[in-house]
Amino acid sequence: MNVSVFLEAAREIFTLYGIAWVGIGVLAGILLGAMPGISTNMAISLLFSLCYTIDGTAGVSMLLGIYCGGIYGGSISAILLNTPGTPANAATMLDGYPMAKRGEPGRALGISTMSSGFGGLFSAVCLMLFSTLLARISLKFTSLEYCAFAVFGISIISSIASKSVIKGLMGGVIGLLASCIGVDSLTGTLRYTFGTTYLMGGLPLIPLLIGLFALSQALVSVEELVKNSSNENEGAEYNFVKGGGKKQRFLPTRKDIKACIPTLLRSSIIGTVIGAVPGTGGDISSFVCYNEAKRWSKDKEKFGTGCPEGIAAPEAGNNSVSGGAMIPMLSLGIPGDSCTAMLLGALMIKGISPGPTLFTSDLVYAYEIFISMFIANGLMIVFGFLLLRYVIRIVMIKSKHLIPIIVVLCFVGTYSFNRNYGDLVVMVAAGIIGYFASKHHISLSAFVIGYILGTMAESNFRRFIYIEEGNILAVFHRPIAVALFAIALVTLLSPMLKRVFFWIREGRFSRR
Repeated sequence: MNVSVFLEAAREIFTLYGIAWVGIGVLAGILLGAMPGISTNMAISLLFSLCYTIDGTAGVSMLLGIYCGGIYGGSISAILLNTPGTPANAATMLDGYPMAKRGEPGRALGISTMSSGFGGLFSAVCLMLFSTLLARISLKFTSLEYCAFAVFGISIISSIASKSVIKGLMGGVIGLLASCIGVDSLTGTLRYTFGTTYLMGGLPLIPLLIGLFALSQALVSVEELVKNSSNENEGAEYNFVKGGGKKQRFLPTRKDIKACIPTLLRSSIIGTVIGAVPGTGGDISSFVCYNEAKRWSKDKEKFGTGCPEGIAAPEAGNNSVSGGAMIPMLSLGIPGDSCTAMLLGALMIKGISPGPTLFTSDLVYAYEIFISMFIANGLMIVFGFLLLRYVIRIVMIKSKHLIPIIVVLCFVGTYSFNRNYGDLVVMVAAGIIGYFASKHHISLSAFVIGYILGTMAESNFRRFIYIEEGNILAVFHRPIAVALFAIALVTLLSPMLKRVFFWIREGRFSRR
């Protein structure tokens, strides 16, 4: 590290003007990220024009604040309303909402804030220390490795579906089929578009998430209110989340911190590595980290019931992606995800060219970005804990008032995403499907995993086959891909293998 250049960059950033713009970005990111339907991408695009008017690199620092704050902000609605503010927070609902629903929303939000800050700061350290090294690793990934990574992500369906593996796989298969809708990226063939131009781009993810998790939950809650209408008092007091009227503890307890430390370290490492691979993102990282936390846990049955590690894993994983995704963007000029693609444009507006020359002729700008990442994640923790006692008041609203608000937000958030009435149709259809799926215990998370990773797995595998001229045995020439495929196979078969081992131990086969 060049100390003199680092100090010069610190003098530029550690000013009232510089820190203020980072803080504005973080606060805007948290508030916008907490609104269902307004993704981190949308939050950055809404305030992107400010880069033209803000002097120096402060505009870029503000966008970095939105990037970091937006991912964390999505966990607030995921925990309190069972609605992910961003796709990266979908896995947080699996344990965050159950913990809040049993009367501990403050505890769930506190663990989320702690984990998000830890993951973000960890990835910022990795960005500063290992940017060149991790960029070289990500360059070794070919289309087969991308496919293997997607298949590995899909394999965690068997772990997410704790009640019924069969129903979990059903949800995953439906998600895979839904990912096939649209124009074939390799041949240009129309698939399952039913003659409409709207479906040529595939099903939009944000309306799907809002419908599956938010609208379906509202429908379930309406049904429960109707059932409880015979008892006027019970029906009046019913709410999504208990505990809104009692004093909540927001700072994680020493017991929670001790239980989550191994998960935080593991998830931060995984998230940083995943973020360094161009084309991936926080949604993939959060599910992979959740699966690994469950795999390493001694008590796997507690996941899905409000487990602290189940909140810490996805939040540390998706926030650590922010620093990892910056690595290929700064070192190679290749954005790690859509957010860093916009950050790349912001840097170019300021006359900064990301790539190998950034670490030679423009090193001071690289250090300014590193420092801004540290400040953004630090302010995210501060603002997060300061805002929690106010955002938790959402749970004090009675359900008869809260349900209409959530339904309105579902429609507003969906329409504002793309300003297309077709998105509203998709959202309503997804809400109805999600309602019946939840009634029959079909995993909605498995559907989301299959939908997100299905396109990535299919397109990269077909590209690999085309390059290798149909030689499927060429897979064995890529050891990284082989290892990922093997782990995915073991993960998918693990529930069946556990049952077989149990039968062997009980002697059921010997009796026959």
